Amino acid sequence: MSTVANLARLECISGDAAYPIGPDPIYQCKNPHELGANLLDVIYDFPKKLDPEKLKVIWRKRRMLDNPLDASGVWRFRELLPFVDEESSIVTLGEGNTRFLQSFESAKYVSLPRLYFKHQGDNPTGSFKDPGMSGAITQAKILGVKAVACASTGNTSASMAAYAKRAGILPIVFIPEGQISYGKLSQALDFGALTLQIEGDFDKAMELVMQIMPEIGVYIVNSINPFRIEGQKTIVAELLEQMEWQVPDRIVVPGGNLGHASSIWKGLRELKTLGFIKKYPKITVVQARGADPLYRGVISGNPDNMAIVEDARTLATAIKIGKPVSYRKALDGVRATNGWVTEVSEQQIADAKAIIGRDGIGAEPASAVTVAGLKRIVEEGTDEVFDREERVVAILTGNMLKDPDYPVAYHSGKLHEGSTTKSIVSKDGPKIKSTFGNKPMRVPADPNVIKNIILQKIAV
Repeated sequence: MSTVANLARLECISGDAAYPIGPDPIYQCKNPHELGANLLDVIYDFPKKLDPEKLKVIWRKRRMLDNPLDASGVWRFRELLPFVDEESSIVTLGEGNTRFLQSFESAKYVSLPRLYFKHQGDNPTGSFKDPGMSGAITQAKILGVKAVACASTGNTSASMAAYAKRAGILPIVFIPEGQISYGKLSQALDFGALTLQIEGDFDKAMELVMQIMPEIGVYIVNSINPFRIEGQKTIVAELLEQMEWQVPDRIVVPGGNLGHASSIWKGLRELKTLGFIKKYPKITVVQARGADPLYRGVISGNPDNMAIVEDARTLATAIKIGKPVSYRKALDGVRATNGWVTEVSEQQIADAKAIIGRDGIGAEPASAVTVAGLKRIVEEGTDEVFDREERVVAILTGNMLKDPDYPVAYHSGKLHEGSTTKSIVSKDGPKIKSTFGNKPMRVPADPNVIKNIILQKIAV
């Protein structure tokens, strides 16, 4: 790989400062800015001789090789990630290379003939966080840190713990007490993370991470870390490769801390600058109604001022964030691509998740906001907003087993909006209708009864 000093630097997204990539971590611009406008991007001076057509062939061939870097859906695109001098520094678990699937049942549900899924739940720890964490933990290893930390509603903690342990670094997890799925918490515990349950929500946990960790020399790997975005942006190259480099009309992504939308925007921006693509798909962000700061900001008419949501609430815990770190980056991507932002209710999320399941595809509740949001946009949209002939890709962020109690409660008719992850069936909120429920049947151990039930089902 080329010398980092000649290729990479950190730049403020507001465009008023640049910093070298050095031994001391830096997460934000040192100049005063409005909230969220002080984040940094890794910027490269890519070689002028870089040939997109040749690289497309090289990247495809690498998938056939057994070398760990070539087997990675992040590092086989390493020409897009020249912040690493020594390949021995790279930390990988074989992330990326996730499925690209055509939708059938979900396409009918949202009345779109060309709907596809990019399923990031196929990653090693079961979520889209892994490609980004490969980038961030690689940089942590380069820096020689002894510990890394994150605030998390679940997926980030699981991913960080796995990659940090792989690198021989201590992972420290701050989680909001009682607000994380056991499917995700179990991963952080099993991977050996120092797990701190914080009184308060994700935003309080993030505040504590930002306050304490720099003081004691612990490297922060939330999406405020620009190297997280570097690993995560490779989803764009991988997706376009799977689509034979035909750019979709729209990419729909769930909105939590908004690092996912930000990374997609950065990947698109670089690939267009380098000549791989000639146009942008419309980045469309969907949020849960109880955790929707980007949506509130956009409809307020003054989106540059984040509409912080105090006490964010949603059963889609992966996006239960009221003060997203990457707000400004995501907003920039939506604006630059003529995208869209919307929100959906708990009922809409639950029904959409069941429909995705009928496609034979399992996904965590946060993933289902993409389908729910598409349905809302199609039903409400005008020709200027949405063309039903668009070729649309919806990003599924996590494996369905991240939140295993959720579908069981839904299909059993026991899911409530006020449920907590400690007791997903607690009746402390409005009941969610099992519109597409598939309740298990209790039957006697009688062969004739069982046979009749099955035959009746087949006849339908």
